[in-house]
Amino acid sequence: MAFIAVKERYRSKVGEVVLGATKDQGGTRAYTITVGGEAALPFQHYEGETPNRPVVALEVWDSAPTDWNACFDAFYGDVYGNAAAWAKKCVEEFGADLIVLRLRSADPDVSDASPEDCVKVVKDVLAAVGCPLVIIGCGKPEKDNLVMPAVAEAAAGENLLLGVAEQENYKSLTAACMVHKHNIIAQSPIDINICKQLNILITEMNLPAKRIVIDPTIAAMGYGLEYGYSIMERARNGALQGDTMLGMPMIGNVGYEVWRVKEANASVEDYPGWGEQEGRGILWEATTAMSLIQAGMGIVVMRHPKAAALIKQNIDELMVKAEL
Repeated sequence: MAFIAVKERYRSKVGEVVLGATKDQGGTRAYTITVGGEAALPFQHYEGETPNRPVVALEVWDSAPTDWNACFDAFYGDVYGNAAAWAKKCVEEFGADLIVLRLRSADPDVSDASPEDCVKVVKDVLAAVGCPLVIIGCGKPEKDNLVMPAVAEAAAGENLLLGVAEQENYKSLTAACMVHKHNIIAQSPIDINICKQLNILITEMNLPAKRIVIDPTIAAMGYGLEYGYSIMERARNGALQGDTMLGMPMIGNVGYEVWRVKEANASVEDYPGWGEQEGRGILWEATTAMSLIQAGMGIVVMRHPKAAALIKQNIDELMVKAEL
């Protein structure tokens, strides 16, 4: 007797968000990236189309990180402190689909860089690479409310993805994205209700839902990954059932979360039973990312180039359509 797969049929699909703008579209990017659009649960190709594959980003900082593991020096040590060269290396050598630029120097506790300084860095990175860009502030709301609108204005036409907007601090960034036609990252603290409410608040300011990417926040494997996974899963199911305020693509800062936990950083001398440190950290990052793309994450932000390569290979395998 032939096996017949039971196929679920969904009422709706995930919305699409386009990142970047080519010269013909008013920008300078060599190509654009579209995320979202799935009409079924992740990689269930027999139930519905997955028109756009998940994409892999590598993170770049505008100042040399002081707390990264020494294993990154071999990859980025020669470009620390030069965001444009760093981004170029990530694209040309490590195959990043897009760059996530973190404006950490704007933090008053780091360098307190001015909005003008941050704009210059963004322009330098735009000139160095042709991929779409994601720009993240320093994480201090008062300073980001000065820096991010300036960045949005200076890069008008480039169709950036800017972050982050939170429930307590979303109006300034939303207004900047609306005026200068950029996309926004709506970040919520692993809470499906806040996730939905923030999207409602942003769209009520007249920024279209097709310009929102959700960051539900995630954790590294072993540190609450299951909770983050379940929130993403609920959002994806809501989208497929027609909830438009949960129907946006998702992004996650995998590398940032993974490389601040003990299991990725502890030396083999301290924990000889855990194995070699760098290989362990790479697998910790890749395993975390592999789990989250199967929960519906459309943009995975990685840190280690070897982990990013593993994820790109995994996505290739998951995008193969099997007949059932």
